[in-house]
This record gives sequence, C-alpha cells and structure tokens, in this order.
Amino acid sequence: QVQFVESGGGLVQPGGSLRLSCAASGRIARITIMGWYRQAPGKQRELVARISSSDSTNYADSVKGRFTISRDIAKNTVYLQMNGLRPEDTAVYYCDGSGTYYDGSYQRPFSSWGQGTQVTVSS
Repeated sequence: QVQFVESGGGLVQPGGSLRLSCAASGRIARITIMGWYRQAPGKQRELVARISSSDSTNYADSVKGRFTISRDIAKNTVYLQMNGLRPEDTAVYYCDGSGTYYDGSYQRPFSSWGQGTQVTVSS
C-alpha cells in the first residue's frame, strides 16, 4: 500500500528549532490529507497539525504561532517546521496520511502511519 517515513527528530535546547519531514511512498494515486501527531510518555497521542489537499491547515492551540505544516505534493512529503521549542514539546512525533492508491486498474483508499521520530527539548 502506502508507507510513511519520518525524519528530522533529535535533541534541541529550549527555544531552538527542528524541521521534521515525512515522505510517503508506494503506488500513490492521491493524498487528501497529511498530518503530524505526537505522543509524550504516559499521555495519549494528540494532533499537532494537519494539512489538506487544498492546503487548508489546522493546528493544536499549544503550537499555534510556533509550528508550521507544509507539503510538497510532487514529492508526497509533508514537513513540520518547529520553532520556539519547549520542554513540553518533547514526544515521539508521527505523521499520518490518507488518500487513494493504485491496485491494478482500481483506486483504493488508504490510511497509514509512520514509525515515529523522537523530539527531545532539553537543556
């Protein structure tokens, strides 16, 4: 089907920046929406940001003004630029996406998650 692979996580000091990338691969016909989620230890996974095929975006209140989601349709890649990072942003960040993929002459729906990338904000 369709696979998502994240990259760009790491250790950064408070106030620093990171840029996450998530590339989708497979027999992709169309990706309608891609998003970033995060899960901190002992907490539920939460939405960080999402972007639609029409470039409509929405963000969690906790990241508005600091994080920016964007996408490169030609590369089937979504990005998350994170500025002004705080210790509470520490989590495993996952990307997900949904759309359709080619199955022979048919297009079938898919919804997939990446494996996650660790972001740690600490001095």
